[in-house]
Amino acid sequence: MQTKCHLSVLIHKQAEKYGNRRALIYRDFGGTKWKSASWRDFSRKVRHVSNAMLNIGIQVQENVGVFSQNCVEYLFTDFGAFGIRAVTVPFYATSSEQQIQYMICDAQIRVLFVGEQEQYDKARRVFAHCHTLERIIVFDRRVEINPADKSTIYFDDFLTLGSNSPRQSEVEKLYGEANDDDLCNILYTSGTTGESKGVMLTYGQYHAAMEANGKIIPVRESDRVMDFLPMTHIFERAWLILSMEMGAEIVVNTNPKEIQQAMRETRPTCMSAVPRFWEKVYAEVTDRIDRATPAQQKLLRKAWAIGRRHNIEYLARGKRPPLSLRMKYALMHRTLFKIVRNELGLDHPNIFPTAGATVSPEIEEFVHSIGICMIVGYGLTESLATVSCDRRGRPFTVGSVGRPIKELDIKFGEDDEILLKGPTVTKGYYHREELNKQVFDEEGYFHTGDSGYIKNGELFLKDRIKDLFKTSNGKYIAPQMIESKLIVDKFIDQIAVIADQRKFVSALIIPDYALLEEYAGRHAITFSSREELCADPQIHEMMAERIETLQQQLASYEKIKRFTLLPDHFTMERGELTNTLKIRRKVLAKNYAREIEKMYEEEADTQSETS
Repeated sequence: MQTKCHLSVLIHKQAEKYGNRRALIYRDFGGTKWKSASWRDFSRKVRHVSNAMLNIGIQVQENVGVFSQNCVEYLFTDFGAFGIRAVTVPFYATSSEQQIQYMICDAQIRVLFVGEQEQYDKARRVFAHCHTLERIIVFDRRVEINPADKSTIYFDDFLTLGSNSPRQSEVEKLYGEANDDDLCNILYTSGTTGESKGVMLTYGQYHAAMEANGKIIPVRESDRVMDFLPMTHIFERAWLILSMEMGAEIVVNTNPKEIQQAMRETRPTCMSAVPRFWEKVYAEVTDRIDRATPAQQKLLRKAWAIGRRHNIEYLARGKRPPLSLRMKYALMHRTLFKIVRNELGLDHPNIFPTAGATVSPEIEEFVHSIGICMIVGYGLTESLATVSCDRRGRPFTVGSVGRPIKELDIKFGEDDEILLKGPTVTKGYYHREELNKQVFDEEGYFHTGDSGYIKNGELFLKDRIKDLFKTSNGKYIAPQMIESKLIVDKFIDQIAVIADQRKFVSALIIPDYALLEEYAGRHAITFSSREELCADPQIHEMMAERIETLQQQLASYEKIKRFTLLPDHFTMERGELTNTLKIRRKVLAKNYAREIEKMYEEEADTQSETS
């Protein structure tokens, strides 16, 4: 049963309800052993944080920064701040010094919580340039604090300031004064344009979002929820709060690079993810099939076909599968599909919300086919996550982003832009009055910048309006759609489509080098560097064939005619990716101008160029 209350007291209400029942599963920084904390433990730590915050002078509606990867201390800090009506401003753990300096100054942050050594070092280097910043509090006890630094303390020492709840009567008074109009968070979106904007999110927005999602997202108190995406991301943040309101256990994964091992060790039943996670799972499974014996390949592909027919052609369309198909699927569900799920650590999967980018139809069909309920959705930071999502047990169309939540008023503007109005939509951007006038129209609708349409009650996305490319021949190209079709290939790790004001579509591709080098070894292809491997004609021919197969259903003007294999990944350090790993196309166009121009030279090969 969902606990509906103000976020300032949520953890304490759950402690009253569940007592010593396990609430959190986590590892210490650098640790290998999983630990646990009860709801009562969780409540006590949150109360200590609230008291400690009052003791260091944090005021009502003061902005408090959190610059860390996921950890239990992050949760204690968030809810401790909510308890005294403070505002938390989360930064991605991968943010650059320039980014955190801008956010600290823009939000006038006085107290900053940081995670590990990397975050502390960055915060220390910008300290002198941030006129409001007075204190840094470090979560990880292993961090080496500069001996000359008198402004920093460890989180453990900070907690002692509130360990006996010396100001609990004041905290209780603030609980009573908490209201829906208070700011809860300011979430800075890096954006694909590089322009950072602080989205203001109120407690009222959270209340409305939890109310709406609680009706349609079947997370249960018996679920074990893996916390994988950064808590800075509104999708993960809202998902975690909903899971906590439902009383589910939360597994806090501090290192995203270890997620698959963490899943195998803790056996979650739910997890929110971006499509990239499932793309990697898909690539691993298809690679194993490719390596299997012919007999095994035949069996696995047959099982996959049965799963697709049962779950996509029948159940997804609201039809009951025939008895013979149900029996075949039941056998595969108990045997081959169970093996795949067990290897992922998903013995008893419930739901797996997925959003944040375009989900390839191949990926969506694959996940459903093996018996995992992927809940595809669409939302923005500005809408406090969910605008639309699939409903478990109801028909859905592969390729849609589900059915809109009833609490939102949706209409479509110029270029089919999705416009939103409702209780979950932000009141605007922090300190950006001129921008707020631009993104809200006279009727109060927020302009999302995404284009789409509704068909049979389901929302379908086209692309970001600003991302749409127009070729020199006047044809409009949706790059994300094309990229989503190709990224499913196991040999493609990253891809960026090029087409704007060009004669045809081309692409920059970073291969999965582990698989590509292995392929080269099997085919006696010698190379001394990645550059040389990229330039090999056999490699190029193999990649061209795979790309052509994947884009068969595209219109001729949408197909990639030429591509360049790159030796190095797109990175956040070079400004090519946002903190949520979205491509910054303008930066790529600048950084790879030479490679791009080479693909459009008249003398270039009619198929493609490599570098």
